[in-house]
Order: sequence, then structure tokens, then C-alpha cells
Amino acid sequence: MTTTSLARQAVDPSPSLHYYVIHDHVGELDGLLAEEFLLAVDHSSAGLVSAFWSRRDGGWRDGADTSRRLRLDAALRAHVVAVGRAAAAEVYRNACGADLPGEAALRACFGDLPAAQPPPLRLSGPAATPGFRETRVYRILFVNELTRDGLDALSRVWRMPVTGDLADPGARVVGVVHRHVSGDTFRWDLRRVAAGAAWGLDVTCDLGGERDEAVGVLLHGLTAQMRQQGLIPVTVDRFR
Repeated sequence: MTTTSLARQAVDPSPSLHYYVIHDHVGELDGLLAEEFLLAVDHSSAGLVSAFWSRRDGGWRDGADTSRRLRLDAALRAHVVAVGRAAAAEVYRNACGADLPGEAALRACFGDLPAAQPPPLRLSGPAATPGFRETRVYRILFVNELTRDGLDALSRVWRMPVTGDLADPGARVVGVVHRHVSGDTFRWDLRRVAAGAAWGLDVTCDLGGERDEAVGVLLHGLTAQMRQQGLIPVTVDRFR
């Protein structure tokens, strides 16, 4: 299986934005959130920008406050569903009888772009794994609960043996995946982080060739598949 096909198993990565349907406390539609992670040249995240449509206000605006609350407020997350663009468009059409604006129009609602980011954190030296040109280590951080059904779904799509007990709060790594693709080797560990308050995918990329496009495709695909199981991405950090 190629890295590209892995990324496309769950969703077509052509739409760049992440969409969320938000309901109020009685289950009625409250709004739609469209987000985009801004990426550095090494595919780590350099910022998060978003647009929010409120059913009450009837218009689109900068969604930075909503995006922040989504990651800090577990009560809000209980009323949020991650969807693809097609599902978001259907919700929007049913709510206001109009087509969902294109992604270029939604980006025009984003607030100010984040200031220049500091250099990436490096927790280990630059030496590559023997036999490879370069080794990179990323962590994709997520909030929300991973259910047993969600873990089973990830196990199937990734062909991942489940090595940890989801019911055991002391179990950190619950699954490990290895892939070899066109001279590159990838490994990702699915683990609890922050004392169980969040989930992380620790992704090691051993690159044999001169190009790194497969890294971006892989990170995008893994994020999409985690979102399908209710996990909300927070950041993509690079540690090596």
C-alpha cells in the first residue's frame, strides 16, 4: 500500500479545510466551523486559522475563539461532530437554502495570520537512522476521547495490532504501525499523552530519497482518519 493510498482510504484530501458541525445544548444546529492548519515547509503546523458560521447571526466571521474553545472545553466538544465538506455543505444548505461558500471564500473570513513561529523544537540530534538520508519525528496531538469502536476502526484501516488495553488508564501505547514505501520507512505509535488528557500519533519518518512529499500526505491522511473517530487535531510538532 502506498502512502498516498493510505491517506486516501478515509477521505479524499483535496479539500484542505476541516469542518465541524456544532449543536447547542438541546441538539439544535448552532453553527459550522471551517479550519485550516498552516504548515511549515517540513509539514509541521505553524498556526491554525478558521471561519465560523452562526445560525443565529446568519453570517461567516473569524472563528479563532471557537477553535480555541473547541480544544479547551470538553462540554463543547460533546456537541461537535467532525465532518467532510460534502456533509458540511448539506447541513448548510438545509439550514439556509444556499450553497456552502468555496474554500477561497471561507479563507477570506479568517482573522489575522499568526506571527512568525520560533524555530522548531528539536529533542534529538540530526543524525539519521543508518541507511537513510534523513530521520524526522513528529507528534500529531489530538483532544477528545477515543472509543473502543474508534480504536477498532483505526486498527482495521491501518492493519494495526492493538497492543494496549484502552480501558486501562495506565496503558500508554495502544498500537504501533510500520510501513515501507518506495525506499522510505514510516512508523506511528498511537498513545495517550498529557496524563491521559489527550492522544498523540508519534510518527517517525526514515527518508531514503531526496523528496519529502510523502511525509505531508501521510500526516494529512493520519489526521483525517483520527478525525473520523471523533478526535480533534491540536497541532503537528516536529521533534527531530
